[in-house]
Amino acid sequence: METFDITKAPLEIERRFLIEYPDIEALRQMSDYRVKHISQTYLKSDGDFVGGRIRKIVEGDRTSYVYTYKERLSDMTRREYEKEISYKEYSELLPLKKKHTITIEKDRHIFTHAGLVYELDVYDFWDDQASLEAEVESEDVPIPIPPCVTLIKEITDDRRYNNSHLAMNRGVIE
Repeated sequence: METFDITKAPLEIERRFLIEYPDIEALRQMSDYRVKHISQTYLKSDGDFVGGRIRKIVEGDRTSYVYTYKERLSDMTRREYEKEISYKEYSELLPLKKKHTITIEKDRHIFTHAGLVYELDVYDFWDDQASLEAEVESEDVPIPIPPCVTLIKEITDDRRYNNSHLAMNRGVIE
């Protein structure tokens, strides 16, 4: 894996919400709807390697592989370095999986509402809840909750709901 300068990576500003398990048929009716299956594995830091995560993403007939490293700047804002990688690179990184973590399996439902793109993640370890996020231009942008979901609470600042934490705790929130 090539080295990268995280200080030059683009910013990602997002708000996250815990929601009741969604009505998938209602989601399919949303504007610009699509779905992809994601297998997400967190990597340990090893020598000069900084860790991060790898994803196998299946959308329709297409499979892609992505390496991502994030640096937290605030609860809502991160720098995100992301690079599409080959199947060979993905296979070589898989043995660097962080100890005591699971590979997260989730279906990501993507749609547009009120001018924002939403990503709604349905995890294989939850059958009564899911997460919803929207990426925004600044931290003060209000997020309208789509009518097809039922909000439980905002989880933007609750690290227990971060995917890296869920991978370590097998989806259990203590």
